[in-house]
Amino acid sequence: MNNPNGAARIHGEVLPNPEAAATNHEAAASGCRRVAAPPLLSVNNLRTGYHRTEVVKGISFTAERGDFVCVIGANGCGKTTALKGMLGILPLFGGSVDVGGREFLSAGGHTATAKEFARTFAYIPQIHGLPFPFLVSDVVLLGRTPHLRSSVSSPSDADKAAAYMALKTLGIESIAGSEYTALSGGQQQLVLIARALAQEPRILIMDEPTASLDFGNQQLVLDRMLDLGREGMAVIMVTHDPAHVLHCANKVIVMDGGSVLREGTPEETITAEILERIYGARAAVTTARLDDGSEVRTVVPLSRRHTGAPPS
Repeated sequence: MNNPNGAARIHGEVLPNPEAAATNHEAAASGCRRVAAPPLLSVNNLRTGYHRTEVVKGISFTAERGDFVCVIGANGCGKTTALKGMLGILPLFGGSVDVGGREFLSAGGHTATAKEFARTFAYIPQIHGLPFPFLVSDVVLLGRTPHLRSSVSSPSDADKAAAYMALKTLGIESIAGSEYTALSGGQQQLVLIARALAQEPRILIMDEPTASLDFGNQQLVLDRMLDLGREGMAVIMVTHDPAHVLHCANKVIVMDGGSVLREGTPEETITAEILERIYGARAAVTTARLDDGSEVRTVVPLSRRHTGAPPS
């Protein structure tokens, strides 16, 4: 015998009606359905430049936690200008920068506090000069400034430990007592990277961070940046080296003439056609087999002898 709710009875026990249960499940699911969370970083139609000259002409992209975004393009296409606009170093002519769905920066200026901005973003520029001979340990400790209770607070033992760990991560703890201005360009760059690590930001923005590093330190820095991505940080890196893009990125922004030419995965964007268009140089994007049997994509520049072009 069936009861009024459509449930069957066997030996006096009520069994659930599968159709009614499915309907109830669907109703519960629709009631619990959530709106997708906004991306960690959203750059919206960003326009910026120098004085009244617009260099970056409305670029847009997003980055989630753990994303490693590489920005590539020829000299003068607006890559560094775009980064400076995103950080408010240059004024925005239009557009906005949102973090977690909240506006942090617009054409009207910063809408987040300076401390919020510094706890969210860390920036490693191409060139940086300190006019005074600070010790390396003090330069890295400056990265802890956003975490101090006030502008007159002294760094805590925890702050000092975080700065030391940043130095150790990059293998440069032995120069902690050296003067920053006495270091080589490559060593100075490693110190600036350590300072950014000590800052513990949510989003790390780097402008050609490996340009002055030797091959070994390039790999060290790139691998550490990959680790940060795996730990949930979003990394945005400008680079001229397509091999670095293939090594690090899961998302690529190709810029040309101040605009986004192409956005996609490394497989979609690092192609011979796109490289020739933005750099005016021939290259082969090929696959190399490693000793362990795995394969990696790489880029090989092609000279005139490879392409069969007559010598100039």
